Parts: sequence; structure tokens; C-alpha cells
Amino acid sequence: MSSSATAPPAPSRLPRIVAASLIGTTIEWYDFFLYGSAAALVFNKLFFPDSDPLVGTLLSFLTYAVGFAARPLGALVFGHYGDRLGRKKLLVLSLLLMGGATFAIGLLPTHATVGAAAPVLLTVLRLVQGFALGGEWGGAVLLVSEHGDARRRGFWASWPQTGAPAGQLLATGVLSLLTAVLSDSAFGSWGWRIPFLLSGVLVIVGLWIRLSVDESPVFQQALAQAEARSSAPGAGSEKLPLVSVLRHHWRDVLIAMGARMAENISYYVITAFILVYATTSAGVSKQTALNAVLIASAVHFAVIPGWGALSDRIGRRPVYLLGAAGVGLWMFPFFALTDTGGFGNLVLAVTVGLVLHGAMYAPQAAFFSEMFATRMRYSGASIGAQFASVAAGAPAPLIATALLSEYDSSTPITLYVIGASVLTLIAVGVAKETRHRDLARVDSSVETEPAGTRTADAPII
Repeated sequence: MSSSATAPPAPSRLPRIVAASLIGTTIEWYDFFLYGSAAALVFNKLFFPDSDPLVGTLLSFLTYAVGFAARPLGALVFGHYGDRLGRKKLLVLSLLLMGGATFAIGLLPTHATVGAAAPVLLTVLRLVQGFALGGEWGGAVLLVSEHGDARRRGFWASWPQTGAPAGQLLATGVLSLLTAVLSDSAFGSWGWRIPFLLSGVLVIVGLWIRLSVDESPVFQQALAQAEARSSAPGAGSEKLPLVSVLRHHWRDVLIAMGARMAENISYYVITAFILVYATTSAGVSKQTALNAVLIASAVHFAVIPGWGALSDRIGRRPVYLLGAAGVGLWMFPFFALTDTGGFGNLVLAVTVGLVLHGAMYAPQAAFFSEMFATRMRYSGASIGAQFASVAAGAPAPLIATALLSEYDSSTPITLYVIGASVLTLIAVGVAKETRHRDLARVDSSVETEPAGTRTADAPII
């Protein structure tokens, strides 16, 4: 094998790799979050007009949750082929699927035009979105994590994570602009379609950038080693990545799922449900709520790399634990500030919530990547992250809206988030620190040593 296949990228190339992951991830999250914001603002009227407003919102959020149900399937399929064929090819495919589905939503007829077929078509396209996103996250963070600079892996790998607030920022910004310049009737009639159709242009840009980067050198090295082993006399066939994950990394999958509970639930309560709560319970206008999320998302984007860098200095676990505890404790003042109806208080509530969320989200990319061996890393990281999203992020706005409808109080919602924080504190508390793991060394120790002799947790001296 030539050295060029396995050497880490030159320093000048790493920012380009980070940019390719970030821009593609931003576009995918823009598409995904755009649906969530539209579900809170207009889809209840366009696709479920026969229901009362709150029930219509619940049904709208139900189609929103359907996208999460498809994410584990995307994790399995993209993880399998990403561990067999490489990260880059699957990232291009995920971007095409997500962008195509989002563009098609912008062309959908509404209930007024085709009746019950409208929500059915909407649900199908939401499933495609979820399937694509289920494969996007793992590939994007691995492409950066595996390209070198292990001492600053937490910092560099956190940049694809900023794609979430960047996508939220872009989606909320476009919607905020349109609601500001269009009347409610114009926005509800045709204006809501513009952000979805805009996705087509963004996908072209994202594809051009993603096609220009190289495959992960760590993956190329692991693939060459696997091929050499399989061609040796007496070698058996290579196990499926999913089988290897369940055999070697079942504990890590459970830890990753637990770590996602507070991170995922708090995020969707703070960014999606707040649009419902602020406008229905706190008397805040739709424009004011969108502007608050817009400002907070900009701060969220800015702080994530800082949290990632801190995880390089003190470890993934301490930073993650700080975020999990902080976001749970913040829920009481979060709703108290929102209830005042003041714009400044609403901005403060959402911003502090997202800053604390960033302490979990920033180190998550490196943390999950370091848990798994290279030839099962895409599968392991994706399965751990996306299976948790079904129980966490998917029902979060739905549960929060149902609790509000039933109890007419924010206290049950606060307790819901605190419960998720406790689960995350337990999961991360029992995890091992991964900051010093060499990704290639983890691969060799797990894949070549017999069960029970794994030494990958030893720090690199």
C-alpha cells in the first residue's frame, strides 16, 4: 500500500474537508428543520384543516416525527455501505435524497386541492428526509474525525455539528424574512413554498463541494487491511458491520443512545416546541418567536467549536456532563422567562438553552467516533445516534404539545426534559473517556484481538 493512501491530509486540506462536511450538513439540516418550523407555523392549516388549531398542530408534529422513524433505517443502510464502500459516496447520496425530497415538498398540493392525499404525500417525503439524514450525520463527522490532527479532533469534528444550528439559522432566517415581507394570507397561500424550492439550489452547491474532497485515509487503510486478511489462506468472510457492532460495541451503542436523550429532547423543545408555546401560551407573535430562535441559533453556531476545543483539553465526558446537567436545570427559568412575553427574555431563554445544549452536541462527534472501530464506525456511530432519535427527538415536540394541551402548564414539560437529563448523566457517567484514542489503533485492537482482550481504552503515550 502506498503511503499516499494512508497519510493524514496536509493542514491546508483539512479546512476544505471540514468545509465540505459543514456545508453539506448545513443544507441537510436546513431541509430537515425547515419542515419542523413549517409544521409549527402553517402545515396544520394547509394539510390538516379540519382539526382545531392545537390538534392540527399535533397532527402536523406527528408527520414531523415520522421523519425520525426513518432515521434508524437510514443509519443501518448508510452505515453498512459507508463501512464497506467509503464515507464520501454515501454522503453524496444522502445530500441528493434530502434535497430532492425537500424540493418536492415545495411542489406539493395542499389538502384544499387533493384532499387526504396531501398529508399522505407529505408523510412519504418526510420519510425520505429522515432516511437521508439518518445516513448523513455519521458520514459527515467521520470524514472529518478520520482525516487527522488527533490532538484537536474534538475541535475539528465539532464543525460538522455546527451544521445543525447553521441549518436552523438558515431555515428560520428564510421563514422570518418571508413572514416579515408577506401577509399571513400570502405566506399561507404560496410563500411557504419558497424555502423548500430554494433547497434545489443549495444542493447543487453542496454536491460541487463534496465531490471535490478525498475519501478518509483511515478508512482506506482499514479497507486495505481487511482485504489483505480476507485473501490470506484459511481466512473466512468478513462479518457484516452491523454484526461486528453488536458483538464488539453493544455497550457503546447503548451509551451513545443514552447520551442522546437530553441532547436531542432539549434541542427540539427549545427550537421547535417553543414556536408553539410562545405563540399560544405566552402571547408572543410568530415573528417574535422566529426572531428569538434566529438570534439564539447564531450564538449556538458560534459556541460549538469552543466546546469542542474544551473537550480536547479536559475530555469529552466532563464537557458532555456539564451540558446535560445544565440544560435540565435551565428548564424552569427557560419557561419562566418565556412566560413574560418580552422579546429580550425570550432571546435569553432560548440562547442559554442552546449554549448548554452545545456542551453536549460539540464533543458528541469525536466522542461517538472514538467509541467504534473503523470498519464498523459508520454503522456504530449512526446506529447509536439515530436509534436514540426515535425515542428522543422524534416525539419531543409531540409530547411537549400534548402535555401543554392536557395540563395547560409548562411544569410537566420541564420535568420531561429533566428526566432526559438524568438518563444522559447516567449514560455518560458510566462511559470511558475516549479523548486519547487513536482511531486507527482502535480499529486494529478491536478487529484483530480475540474477544475479552480489547486494549483500545489505553491512552496513547
